[in-house]
Amino acid sequence: MVDLESEVPPLPPRYRFRDLLLGDQGWQNDDRVQVEFYMNENTFKERLKLFFIKNQRSSLRIRLFNFSLKLLSCLLYIIRVLLENPSQGNEWSRIFWVNRSLPLWGLQVLVALISLFETILLGYLSYKGNIWEQILRIPFILEIINAVPFIISIFWPSLRNLFVPVFLNCWLAKHALENMINDLHRAIQRTQSAMFNQVLILISTLLCLIFTCICGIQHLERIGKKLNLFDSLYFCIVTFSTVGFGDVTPETWSSKLFVVAMICVALVVLPIQFEQLAYLWMERQKSGGNYSRHRAQTEKHVVLCVSSLKIDLLMDFLNEFYAHPRLQDYYVVILCPTETDVQVRRVLQIPMWSQRVIYLQGSALKDQDLLRAKMDDAEACFILSSRCEVDRTSSDHQTILRAWAVKDFAPNCPLYVQILKPENKFHIKFADHVVCEEEFKYAMLALNCICPATSTLITLLVHTSRGQEGQQSPEQWQKMYGRCSGNEVYHIVLEESTFFAEYEGKSFTYASFHAHKKFGVCLIGVRREDNKNILLNPGPRYIMNPTDTCFYINITKEENSAFKNQDQQKKSNVPRSFYHGPSRLPVHSIIASMGTVAIDLQDTSCRSASGPTTLSLPAEGSKEVRRPSIAPVLEVADTSSIQTCDLLSDQSEDETTPDEEISSNLEYAKGYPPYSPYIGSSPTFCHLLHEKVPFCCLRLDKSCQHNYYEDAKAYGFKNKIIIVAAETAGNGLYNFIVPLRAYYRPKKELNPIVLLLDNPLDDLLRCGVTFAADMVVVDKESTMSAEEDYMADAKTIVNVQTLFRLFSSLSIITELTHPANMRFMQFRAKDCYSLALSKLEKKERERGSNLAFMFRLPFAAGRVFSISMLDTLLYQSFVKDYMISITRLLLGLDTTPGSGFLCSMKITEDDLWIRTYARLYQKLCSSTGDVPIGIYRTESQKLTTSESQISISVEEWEDTKDPKEQGHHRSNHRNSTCSDQSDHPLLRRKSMQWARRLSRKGPKHSGKTAEKMTQQRLNLYRRSERQELAELVKNRMKHLGLSTVGYDEMNDHQSTLSYILINPSPDTRLELNDVVYIIRPDPLAYLPNSEPSRKNSICNTTGQDVREETQL
Repeated sequence: MVDLESEVPPLPPRYRFRDLLLGDQGWQNDDRVQVEFYMNENTFKERLKLFFIKNQRSSLRIRLFNFSLKLLSCLLYIIRVLLENPSQGNEWSRIFWVNRSLPLWGLQVLVALISLFETILLGYLSYKGNIWEQILRIPFILEIINAVPFIISIFWPSLRNLFVPVFLNCWLAKHALENMINDLHRAIQRTQSAMFNQVLILISTLLCLIFTCICGIQHLERIGKKLNLFDSLYFCIVTFSTVGFGDVTPETWSSKLFVVAMICVALVVLPIQFEQLAYLWMERQKSGGNYSRHRAQTEKHVVLCVSSLKIDLLMDFLNEFYAHPRLQDYYVVILCPTETDVQVRRVLQIPMWSQRVIYLQGSALKDQDLLRAKMDDAEACFILSSRCEVDRTSSDHQTILRAWAVKDFAPNCPLYVQILKPENKFHIKFADHVVCEEEFKYAMLALNCICPATSTLITLLVHTSRGQEGQQSPEQWQKMYGRCSGNEVYHIVLEESTFFAEYEGKSFTYASFHAHKKFGVCLIGVRREDNKNILLNPGPRYIMNPTDTCFYINITKEENSAFKNQDQQKKSNVPRSFYHGPSRLPVHSIIASMGTVAIDLQDTSCRSASGPTTLSLPAEGSKEVRRPSIAPVLEVADTSSIQTCDLLSDQSEDETTPDEEISSNLEYAKGYPPYSPYIGSSPTFCHLLHEKVPFCCLRLDKSCQHNYYEDAKAYGFKNKIIIVAAETAGNGLYNFIVPLRAYYRPKKELNPIVLLLDNPLDDLLRCGVTFAADMVVVDKESTMSAEEDYMADAKTIVNVQTLFRLFSSLSIITELTHPANMRFMQFRAKDCYSLALSKLEKKERERGSNLAFMFRLPFAAGRVFSISMLDTLLYQSFVKDYMISITRLLLGLDTTPGSGFLCSMKITEDDLWIRTYARLYQKLCSSTGDVPIGIYRTESQKLTTSESQISISVEEWEDTKDPKEQGHHRSNHRNSTCSDQSDHPLLRRKSMQWARRLSRKGPKHSGKTAEKMTQQRLNLYRRSERQELAELVKNRMKHLGLSTVGYDEMNDHQSTLSYILINPSPDTRLELNDVVYIIRPDPLAYLPNSEPSRKNSICNTTGQDVREETQL
């Protein structure tokens, strides 16, 4: 191997450290040459050009000096006019000769010498080979006219009093000002608005015209009226303003000719300037101008970056953003690369928005546009994706680039980013808040199959509302539904709270129950001071600390509440009890106003130890039968009294034979999914198979070597299946499957999931649509890009309507792009009730409601939702930074150790003894530690519609009506949903009255009878059409070799309506088949230590415990 060190010669002495410090003394003896490189030619001309022209700062100084010289020359001319006494002589002598003092002449000569030298030097430096181009320039000609006569007068003293039109230097000053502004922008390297430059040019042109006219007329009238400068100014203003009083007029022909020439120049120059100014104004209106630096430093603003601005997106953002009182002084700067359409432009001209919303046309990828929006001074930046794109991945890529550009330009600006596909989340992990559309969409679709109307529950929680919707409606369910929709999630520190301060050192469930009992608020979660993770219902073993942040559901936040104790009500002799019937006022009266809520406080003082500590029902009549009591909620949890469901125990889940248990244990296991479909997905503990199923076995409609089944019926599933109709199997389906396989769901309740990539009738029948539990229809991405925005949902709506007509008993859950299209779901053109709801929606929208669509039956029942409704979740995060985390925990997208999960329970006949929501709250908190947050209620719609139609018919037939009877009928109609539906004497009585009136007045109302017969024929036609569709489906099933057993063509959900009551009042009565939303504690946080304790913690006990427990 060659020795490399021997080949490297030693450094010469001049490269020693001392020589590096002191310099190389032997450099002169070196044969190398030092070469200096210049950016420009190293000539005298180039150096002058660099100083006078190319260098911005030196050029700016030169032009500023030149501008000052021109103004000085104009000032000297005015001084000469004011000091001059017109000499006697003929007319022309007074025109060509003036009286000029020697000092004034000297100053003018000096100014002329400097100006002429500068002009010649700049002409030489800018010479490009054409001398005439330099000589014939107007500034050069004016400079020669104003400077050369003074220089000549140095050599010929007789010419010192020669008139020189020095006032023309004002045009040279205007030219120097324009150049100076351009150099100023180059020197500070900031582009000023072209509007400012054009306005400056217009003003300077107008001033130069007026100054030239004043000086010209004053000089030419030396042989006439001898006008002074003020009279000339007066004449010019009157003339240019087209007023023309006529008291001051030119007399000489020369001055008249000069006025005519100046008017002609003004008519040519000024319109050109105004046209350019108007054009720039229109362009500025399109581009939006700038957000000034002074406003950015003195006022607060947020920036909204979108690829295209639609009116729905704009109004949703503005209504939700400005719904919070502390954001009223904020400005919204919209940065969009496209021009505003007519609707958006019209909205931005409304005074309420024009003072607070600034539209800028520009791109977030350009630093100059971000500078226009003052992104570095913004309080937040919202970046929204365009969901109306065929290629949603491309839309995400654009959003990612915008987020990167904003983060690079303004690193300290908080980012709120909306992304469409979950696999693109990790690119914007640096953002402060991220909402992934497909994650939330599929999670809500999945939970709708487990907990009905979860999408409606989440939508109402993330929208800002005052709870005033539906209060003018005669329907009782609309009043309750609208009032409870005003509940939102708020937060407060425990030691600063009136709601929760007294529960310091108590258990979480104790605080939650008593806060609801006393104040009507629902405590759902907490967060430790030293931990950023939010815990939903951490359970009865969690002890409240004074520094904990409490998250609760209420009609308004505590800071906007006024508290009134009920001690003053004790003066009344009316006895109070916990249970109040329907005819009495609610115990907790919540009076909603614009900004304050008054809450009546209950007397919740502790009873004596010997007294009763349970809530029991009052005795009915003379019967004194002992009712089951409810255990009290303990201040500190007792392990023996808490019957926590051990969901990890197989015996607590399935009451099966030992053989079935062994086979079940061999098939399923609990753990985390081994693979994640995308980066950023939260691991969830769920049910897994021991062995991976071969890919060939995943095809439901094709047999393979492992099984020969070709339809869902042949598989013999124990539970009903869930069908997902999607266009493609994207990564977002992971968030649909995981909640349905979560560890807290018992194995006996796991539903098979069928993915249907295309939905022709044959495939629907093969996958078991006739006996499916739910069918989930995902919006088609290929139809989201339409020429008309609202047509993006056309294919999905028509497909769902076809399924609704063919399988009327099928539970269909779908999502749409636009909330306005929800009115077309389960569309019935001649349904009177749907038309009444449409009118109610219009009235609520006129009242300014942000939730006008909430009364549509499909949305209220949780059958449809729009993912664009969750845009408000991103907007609310600016004020409530915890809303995204709480929503993800409720939907199961994130799992935090110790945090509970959302589930539901159904009220059966065995649970009706609880009677009220407050007692149910106590029952759940004292037994299992669950916290209820709302009720999903289903009522009959057919009875109400029939009664109203019959009552209308009777009123048409009757001539007179007893007012008392009418009032009694109205009260019964309003309370129809609360009364017992098994006995309806009013219905029979009205029917008999209608028949009698018809038989007595039949000939008189033959037209009415014909209409009634037509209605009956229409009903028969509908029935025959329904039968025809049923025969079509049955024949197709027979052709495919499928059994028609179970297909019920007449059983539909048209006669029922469902709605949600979020955090209802404690005295709300429970009804049969009510579904209660509960947040259950995490069973993994309280694992038992021994096997006997595990078996003792099973929820499904026998005897009296079964009677006291609510059923899943």
